[in-house]
Amino acid sequence: MDRSWAGIAVSQAPAATRLVVRSGDLAVSMIGRAFGLWLPRDHCRATAAADRAALWLGPDEWLLLAPAAESERLSHALAQAAGEEPASIVDVSHRQIGISVEGPASADVLNSFNALDLAESAFPVGMCTRTLFGKVEIVLWRTEWETFRIEVWRSFAPYVMACLAEAMSDPSVGG
Repeated sequence: MDRSWAGIAVSQAPAATRLVVRSGDLAVSMIGRAFGLWLPRDHCRATAAADRAALWLGPDEWLLLAPAAESERLSHALAQAAGEEPASIVDVSHRQIGISVEGPASADVLNSFNALDLAESAFPVGMCTRTLFGKVEIVLWRTEWETFRIEVWRSFAPYVMACLAEAMSDPSVGG
């Protein structure tokens, strides 16, 4: 599934635990504490430290990423942390995969199938959002200046990879 072209590398991210959390303010604070990373409250922002990340997806929704081996333990720990507060914690680890797109023309490659302004001033490092890539809904996260991470449903990953390959083969991309 890995591909590279003209300084652009596209690869599948390592397996991960992916938890979708929906909750109110009090529960999200307790869940964040148990997760070991504060869940961002600013819209379209992600926080990351060591081997964990929390991506804001909506006013009461986050995607949490952690090492694959922690899935069951982490789901249980976060549910315990929420206590009696209303919260939903759903493990979507097997539904999604991560795809990394990195290199000097990574934004150009992504813009071949996505209309977002990916200039660093408009979409800085740490920004994330749900968006369309071609005809597929993805979560797009800029992890570094020239690196993006796509979170996509596993069944749509071949389509996304084909679109990325097509963009990378276009001589006008990145030029």
